[in-house]
Amino acid sequence: MLNVNQLNQYYGSSHTLRGVSLNVEKGKCLSLLGRNGVGKTTLLKCLMGVLPTATGKVTLEGRDITKLKPHQRAALGIAYVPQGREIFARLTVEENLLMGMATKSGKKASLIKGEVYELFPVLKEMLQRRGGDLSGGQQQQLAIARALLAEPKLIILDEPTEGIQPSIIKDIGRVIRLLRERGNIGILLCEQYFDFAEELADNFIVLSRGEVVAAGTQAQMNDASVKRHLAV
Repeated sequence: MLNVNQLNQYYGSSHTLRGVSLNVEKGKCLSLLGRNGVGKTTLLKCLMGVLPTATGKVTLEGRDITKLKPHQRAALGIAYVPQGREIFARLTVEENLLMGMATKSGKKASLIKGEVYELFPVLKEMLQRRGGDLSGGQQQQLAIARALLAEPKLIILDEPTEGIQPSIIKDIGRVIRLLRERGNIGILLCEQYFDFAEELADNFIVLSRGEVVAAGTQAQMNDASVKRHLAV
């Protein structure tokens, strides 16, 4: 589905991504692991077109999207839940959800699917509350729900458990697991902690200093030589 081949990126003279390659399959979850500051968020922003790349190629279902702008990638079916959630604090929960359907047209852009409320029941109770009045965990659920309303082919989640209370972390894990089981969406899950990702992902890659230092299955990620690159 999503294929990244030898991606390189620079901040000035700093070589931030070094020949990064990965593949996200439809119906599978790939977890991107690594400590803070190793380039995980930079990579995700490059995949969304928020940051430019120097060299390398990004394709979605065989189509080269390397030079496309963020809104063009969104229209092709990539949804991004950024670190820090970035909801619209002054808009209501309902208005935030409607923003998730900005790539659609006509009535499709104004009909919120009830399935979202099945995944995140708390949102239905708070439709008229402002996004900024929600707790951090509720805002994260809103951000994921907003992304899913675009009916993406691929969803990118940047550290969705950061600063979230344990009960909501479980809810987020449940939703990711459900999406994976449905088999119609690719999931790229960026995480600092292996414990959360290991129950959800099919495959893993580990980033350190802007390059992939390990890749493989869950069993392979339990190796001590890999864990030294992860937060514990």
